[in-house]
Amino acid sequence: MSLDAVTLAGQLIACRSVTPADDGAMDVLSRTLEGMGFTCERVDCGPEGERTPNLFARLGASGPHLCFAGHTDVVPPGPGWVHDPFGAQHADGMLYGRGIADMKGGIAAFVGAVASLLAERPLKGSVSFLITGDEEGPALHGTKEVLPWMVAHGHRPDFCLLGEPTNPARMGEVIKIGRRGSLNARITVEGVQGHVAYPHLADNPVHRLLPILSELTGRLLDEGNEHFAPSSLQVVSVDVGNQATNVIPARATALLNIRFNTAHKGDDLVAWIREVVSRHAPAGHVEASISGEAFLTTPGAPVEALSSVIARHTGRVPALDTGGGTSDARFIASYCPVAEFGLVGATMHKADECVAIADLEMLVLIYRDFLEAFGL
Repeated sequence: MSLDAVTLAGQLIACRSVTPADDGAMDVLSRTLEGMGFTCERVDCGPEGERTPNLFARLGASGPHLCFAGHTDVVPPGPGWVHDPFGAQHADGMLYGRGIADMKGGIAAFVGAVASLLAERPLKGSVSFLITGDEEGPALHGTKEVLPWMVAHGHRPDFCLLGEPTNPARMGEVIKIGRRGSLNARITVEGVQGHVAYPHLADNPVHRLLPILSELTGRLLDEGNEHFAPSSLQVVSVDVGNQATNVIPARATALLNIRFNTAHKGDDLVAWIREVVSRHAPAGHVEASISGEAFLTTPGAPVEALSSVIARHTGRVPALDTGGGTSDARFIASYCPVAEFGLVGATMHKADECVAIADLEMLVLIYRDFLEAFGL
């Protein structure tokens, strides 16, 4: 069948799927894929009344099995738009809309690539789509919960391509082959409130919090490695909730984030933070959450094939990168090798988010040639 990826991208943009809303985005995609012969299943997860929309679709039953992963949810449009954020407007060779870069355009391009291949011949293996409506939100009941369902139903992929906008400014700049882990921690030190003129009657928690932060920030976590920059601990807030200059506070808190590479595990870093806090403030409290562990997909045949296809279409050999924030690849990496490549992300999450229509059409060709290079 023939399918215009630009038209499909516009149909997806028109769905006001600001996380956690779906507004029909999954239905648009399901109808399109079913028309191409895919078997589509909704795998909505989460508590009743608040279920996250998820879609799994597969065409073919044999290997090799390539899965394309993505999300239809978007961040709120915010103020300052010239173009309707849900209008899919064309202007000066650009397609505007919330989520076109991150990442409804990538989804449309991969669907278009599969349709282009099917118009010529049947698949030699299997292609599947893992699409969630909970990537921009908490990411608790999206890709993370669909993956074990896929394995339980015999759908473990041989490789996964995630269509996040990996290119900073031009197509062909970057393939993501890993991501840093991310850890958030809140440190709370209790004290005794009092007048600053009578410190012997109070207990200043700030005086114990400061050496905690000094020790934590003073440690060189690592020097990085071949694929990752050095891990980084950043203190993002220190607060006592005090508006007065003559009052010793009763409590002091600090928030920090660690973006860590494959030299560390999240639990080990949490244990280190707790140990430092316990020495300086035995009654101190640490709340920590690990949103993802660091991972690396060792470059091999699929990544090399993807790189070769990208270079052929763009004239650039993409860098194999692990920087930036987290993505759903952090969940996928535990089940199969995963790499990320998509559109230019310069405008993602900004007002007047847009991509060049020529880039979207080029991405269709890149994805199509990668399907063939993968053996499909």
